[in-house]
Amino acid sequence: MSRIGKRPVELPSGVSASVSGQTVEVKGPKGTRNFTATDDVTVAVEENTVTITPRGTSKRARQQWGMARTMVQNLVTGVNTGFKKELEIAGVGYRAQMQGKVLKLNLGYSHDVDFEVPEGITVTTPKPTEITVEGIDQQQVGQVAANIREWRGPEPYKGKGIRYKGEFIFRKEGKKK
Repeated sequence: MSRIGKRPVELPSGVSASVSGQTVEVKGPKGTRNFTATDDVTVAVEENTVTITPRGTSKRARQQWGMARTMVQNLVTGVNTGFKKELEIAGVGYRAQMQGKVLKLNLGYSHDVDFEVPEGITVTTPKPTEITVEGIDQQQVGQVAANIREWRGPEPYKGKGIRYKGEFIFRKEGKKK
């Protein structure tokens, strides 16, 4: 039995869900998202809950049961409150600023890095050394944050680079004479 799959997904006020075939569509204050479940599970909407049940006892049906429930929960969270990733920039002269839909990064290269922000994602820079990535799609928010971090990942000797807020960087000792 899937511990995650057994629990129904609660729909907060202002959020509605509808099922057509295997597609679940969730509407909320931040937008609309949908997810198509596999044929191994059954999706049902009752009043303020969405329940997922497996069709059969095969291993694949049990795997899809928990995964489908988590995907529906992520849709509800996304359209209700949204997802957010925060990045910190450490290093002398390293900074970021937004110019329209382009994130300008000064990361110690001979040129500035221009990062095009994709549609559906909001990037803000409250301070020159902080970047906030927000959106209703958890996967897209995480991918954009990872793409930004990829330009200058944190290095272990001086700790310079772009890191997630609260991320621990294991520091190494440098060469000795």
